[in-house]
Amino acid sequence: MEIVASGAEDAPALPATPENLDKVVAGKLFIRQKPGDKNSLGLAKFIFPNSENVYMHGTPAQSLFARARRDFSHGCIRLEDPARLAEWVLRHDAQWTRERIDAAMQAARPMQVNLKPKLRVILFYDTAYVDSKGTAHFADDYYGHDARLEKALAGGYPYPRKS
Repeated sequence: MEIVASGAEDAPALPATPENLDKVVAGKLFIRQKPGDKNSLGLAKFIFPNSENVYMHGTPAQSLFARARRDFSHGCIRLEDPARLAEWVLRHDAQWTRERIDAAMQAARPMQVNLKPKLRVILFYDTAYVDSKGTAHFADDYYGHDARLEKALAGGYPYPRKS
């Protein structure tokens, strides 16, 4: 962790003096977690525009993927293999080989890669689905969306739309 004056990627680290720590507590300075294999977001973060500030990211806690309940990221989406997603996302750019992706993920400084053309991301949250054998499955609604959906549906057509 390091103290910084802003959220800019190139914000220089400041010394952890008592004065700077007081400024952190007062909200005048910020704490930034350094990139690396111990960073809670793993070695890659995939940012895409959305009103919920949700993104996809790696994780150093690979053991969490063995658990049935996986809501550990406060709404973000943990990726078991972010390098594989990066390969797919960058598949049309011959410069981005797997070796270059791995090197970028291991670099000491973060690297931002903007996609051209842009890639549409659609997140779909469901708590009920039917598998290929026709069996219905139900999951816990960790985020409380089902109650809001039920309320909206109870109002009848035309259903409210989120703008």
